[in-house]
Amino acid sequence: MIAYVIGEITDISDDSVVIENNGMGFNVFVSNGYQYSIGQMIKMYTYTSVKEDSFTLFGFEDKDQLALFKMLLTVNGIGPKGGLAVLSCMSAADLRFAIYSGDAAAIAKANGIGKKTAERVILDLKDKISLSDTNEIPAALSKGTASVPAGFDSERRDAVEALTALGYSASEAASAVSKVEMSEQMTADAILKAALKYLF
Repeated sequence: MIAYVIGEITDISDDSVVIENNGMGFNVFVSNGYQYSIGQMIKMYTYTSVKEDSFTLFGFEDKDQLALFKMLLTVNGIGPKGGLAVLSCMSAADLRFAIYSGDAAAIAKANGIGKKTAERVILDLKDKISLSDTNEIPAALSKGTASVPAGFDSERRDAVEALTALGYSASEAASAVSKVEMSEQMTADAILKAALKYLF
């Protein structure tokens, strides 16, 4: 098993990078190869997939993404490419948020992941992710008020509800509102306007 690779990026494609280390080039599949640049020095945490006819590395910039990727692989119907597809369409924080809020639609945006598989991700992983892993993410969203995280005050709750009324998913709305830098006496309208910046 290769835990990580440190080296210089020498080649890039849409779904992989080549990292040179001690004269060897490691081809590592990533969520978006074009976010990197040739010549960039990087430490890439890796998951090694071994099959009869292949030895494949999947790379992540931090251990949190890698841990979530491994969790995704425990879900029936999701292989390494599917797990990478999920993490390519949303951040680790957004994925946790989608799982907590039961937002299958957000997870199903990943290439090759259908609604049933997305629902299975939520069902299988909801109990495996602890709240302590979700630094910037509010507590789980309850089913009855899917758009309102439990830890939000009334102004932020109103802003989340307004965003969901505008058509954003519960996880998108709550995630955007949680990123707003709060000041005293900030109104729901002000929070809404600030949150919209994170949705474009």
